[in-house]
Amino acid sequence: MEGVARRTIERAPREVVDAFAGIGVATVHEAQGRTGLLAARIRPVWAGARAAGSAVTVRTPVGDNLMIHVAAELCRDGDVLVVSPAGASEHGYLGELIATALMARGVRGFVIDGCVRDVAELQRMGFPVWSAGVCALGTVKEELGSVNLPVECAGQRVEPGDVVVADDDGVVVVPRAKAAEVLAAARAREEKEAASRARYAAGELSLDVQSLRATLAEKGLRYE
Repeated sequence: MEGVARRTIERAPREVVDAFAGIGVATVHEAQGRTGLLAARIRPVWAGARAAGSAVTVRTPVGDNLMIHVAAELCRDGDVLVVSPAGASEHGYLGELIATALMARGVRGFVIDGCVRDVAELQRMGFPVWSAGVCALGTVKEELGSVNLPVECAGQRVEPGDVVVADDDGVVVVPRAKAAEVLAAARAREEKEAASRARYAAGELSLDVQSLRATLAEKGLRYE
């Protein structure tokens, strides 16, 4: 539905959203049944970036970033902007100036299935951005899209208020209604991995730590 910008959305509890910040994307993805991961083309534009926040979703026409400016007004502290252009293009939808405005409103990051620009400045600012590419080609501000309606971004449906977790491994989306459940599962997985890590560090083999020898025997592996 074009030409709609919803001011009010439901978000997961702040303490739940914040807790995801210390958990890796790979762990969250595994904890929710290997779902919610954006396509591999979505990469951080600078190494070491991390973010966890509530999704404010944007649908924008190709080569036009007008609705990103609209979304900036509707963002709250703790949000992550998730942008889905209507088609492929090489336009840089975000640059240093918009990022500055978003940071001032407490936005924690920016995810787009498209390009951005001013990468050196974004890194200097410490503003986390994940995109499908980098290109200096500018956009126009002429057509309407939508803000805070469901979008399809890099192969995943994103609802306004979903939890977005992003790091060097990519971006994963956690449905708002399942956020607390997934957080608990991710924490349990972290504890299990910590125990396994200690055993590996002590010299044990993964075949034993993960109880894989029985699987190998069942499949008929022969050592010669």
